[in-house]
Amino acid sequence: MFSPASVAVRAGSRRVSGPSSLTALHQTRTARNACSFSTARSSSIYIGRSRPLQPTAPWETRARHGYATTTNPNPPFGKKNASNDKPSRIGLIGGRGFTGQAMIELFEAHPYMDLKYVSSREIAGQELEGYTKRKLVYEHLSPEEAAELERDGEVDCWVMALPNGVCKRYVEAIDQVQKTSGGKSIIVDLSADYRLDSAWTYGLPELTPREVESATRLSTPGCYATAAELGITPLLEHLGGEPVIFAVSGYSGAGTKPNPRNDVKLLENNMIPYSLTGHTQEQEISHHLGTSVSFIPHVASWFRGIHLTINIPLNKQIASRDLRQIFQDRYAGEKLVKVVGEAPHVKSVSSAHRCEIGGFSVDSTGKRVVVCASLDNLNKGAATQCLQSMNLALGYAEYEGIPV
Repeated sequence: MFSPASVAVRAGSRRVSGPSSLTALHQTRTARNACSFSTARSSSIYIGRSRPLQPTAPWETRARHGYATTTNPNPPFGKKNASNDKPSRIGLIGGRGFTGQAMIELFEAHPYMDLKYVSSREIAGQELEGYTKRKLVYEHLSPEEAAELERDGEVDCWVMALPNGVCKRYVEAIDQVQKTSGGKSIIVDLSADYRLDSAWTYGLPELTPREVESATRLSTPGCYATAAELGITPLLEHLGGEPVIFAVSGYSGAGTKPNPRNDVKLLENNMIPYSLTGHTQEQEISHHLGTSVSFIPHVASWFRGIHLTINIPLNKQIASRDLRQIFQDRYAGEKLVKVVGEAPHVKSVSSAHRCEIGGFSVDSTGKRVVVCASLDNLNKGAATQCLQSMNLALGYAEYEGIPV
């Protein structure tokens, strides 16, 4: 239980960070990053922290087989980077769904996240189970009621775990209070609503700048997008065509509202393709990578966990040993990304908090590779990643409260 005296509104105003896409990140650094690779792809990006890296030779001559490798240019923020040791008061809107429940589980174990309000229209009035820091009852908070709590300074961080298209009214209500009354809370959205909005920080810490303590609006990437972007980014500079992503998810990704994609009987001994063109996360992946991808999703009979098999054409030959080394170097030190040899299995990441990348295969021409990525869609694909961004924005160590 947190005492009232131990809970303080975080001091100082925060600004909404600028463009969130990985391409925009590259564009802001090109002029000062002396180690940018020389490549024919004008749309390629170089992902790193906003500080100059040690110069390196052009990639054509750097590595034995023609591919440059580099240590992680965007290392994790550990306890030495933490600037806050006081609890933060959390308001969770959408606590009934699978992702909301995963967030509650993480808040229970977190030393500084103080869940103060939990809202759900369907189960308002029921007591929240599994949270021991204080007794909580589900409320049905309207946007106006959330705005009143914001006006009274009751919440340091709002977490929106709502279906796509629902949270806008809450965001607008809180924004209005902050414009007129000077509120300072952070909003973290788990839906797709703001993932393409340059006024929101895109919360994929392994690939975007980790210095987000000044950000007040954070959009959590989709589960498919997280795995795809982690699986493609190390090879962006070497793309020779459009990556094709074959993806399969457990039915928890279809939410709690009954539909064919979470119908257990229909899924028995079955796999259902859906949204075969124009999926929301196809747009998200293409936008943030700065290059088009083809995305082909399916849902299968297991509950949680996703797997992506990614076909990637290259503009130059590569050996399989060098392919794996590129990924190992890029994700060196990352506790929530594990580079493995064989193709990862959904079973190995189910209920875990990491993404596994492996199965590195090169065809006979050396110019087409296949990379596999798996993660738990409710954890690293949603709640865990949301908590990573919250930790960074609120000034805690990045992995605080996350089992690693």
